[in-house]
Amino acid sequence: MTLKLLTDTVPPVPMSASWLISDLAEAKGKQELFTKQSPQKLKILREHAIIESAVSSNRIEGVTIDQKRVGTVIFGKSLLRDRNEEEIRGYRDVLNIIHTRGNKIPISEHTVKDFHARIRGEIWDSGQYKIKDGDIIEKYPNGRERVRFKTIAATDTPLFMEKLIHYWDSSISDRQVHPLVALTSFNLDFLCIHPFRDGNGRVSRLLLLLGCYHLGYEVGRYISLERLIEDNKERYYETLERSSLQWHEGKHDPWPYINYLLFIIKTAYREFEDRAESLKVPRGAKTEIVLQAVDSFYDSFTISELKGKCPNVSVDMIRKVLKDLNKQGKIRSTGRGQNARWEKTK
Repeated sequence: MTLKLLTDTVPPVPMSASWLISDLAEAKGKQELFTKQSPQKLKILREHAIIESAVSSNRIEGVTIDQKRVGTVIFGKSLLRDRNEEEIRGYRDVLNIIHTRGNKIPISEHTVKDFHARIRGEIWDSGQYKIKDGDIIEKYPNGRERVRFKTIAATDTPLFMEKLIHYWDSSISDRQVHPLVALTSFNLDFLCIHPFRDGNGRVSRLLLLLGCYHLGYEVGRYISLERLIEDNKERYYETLERSSLQWHEGKHDPWPYINYLLFIIKTAYREFEDRAESLKVPRGAKTEIVLQAVDSFYDSFTISELKGKCPNVSVDMIRKVLKDLNKQGKIRSTGRGQNARWEKTK
């Protein structure tokens, strides 16, 4: 299984993955600054993300509803018309749970089964591992079929799921593997085990979102990861197939799929920053952003360095705040221009 191979052998991370991880670390560092802007407009982003996530994740699996009913199904309390509406509202319920209590929900077998039960509703095997073997079959327009991947046998599924959770816990505690690599590898292994008769893809995407929360990457609150996966669905299936080859023998290459998910998360952050930068920030909030950025430096900084931590704040506004702090005797300048250093007074 992927996590075992990664944690036991600790192979070198490919350059492509290293770049993505580095970009995500930078995006995570800016996350708090963006989330403090215009609460009302961020609320709109959150609502859009919930709609897009619930609809896209289900639509990938062929579960669709009338577009006119989307708002009612996701935000309303009216009676549902069919199973598709029930599953989409169930997905919304899990999204709300993750967005409100994500950091407190463990990635465990109980969580996995609970998520499945909620998104599958009243169907007979909701929240239960499969009891019959079921391979992943690819169907062609001409009617031909092929076995794309042989999943774990039903009798072995409980053992493999127990091991998967154990590998996740140990990888996070031991820190031998970068947490993002562990998370995306966990996602690949989950899909290869394929523990449920149906609903595996949707549960995998909910677990990806939950894992991102555990690691402090909360962009999924504002930008739908599921919608981005649907937008790049062909690459999703392509990389999943490439990375699942020889998975049973432990000779597979997990990096195509790992890189794909890292790319999705990075794309979400880029989109979030673009949208957040378009939001008008109140003057008082801008002052607070600059003050917090100043506090983040240990002893000295330049205006250029400060600007990098103050999205949506003009250089003139930064200079005004620095001038006020200088008058208060809290900082002093050692030169002129944006590259002059400002020192904190003791």
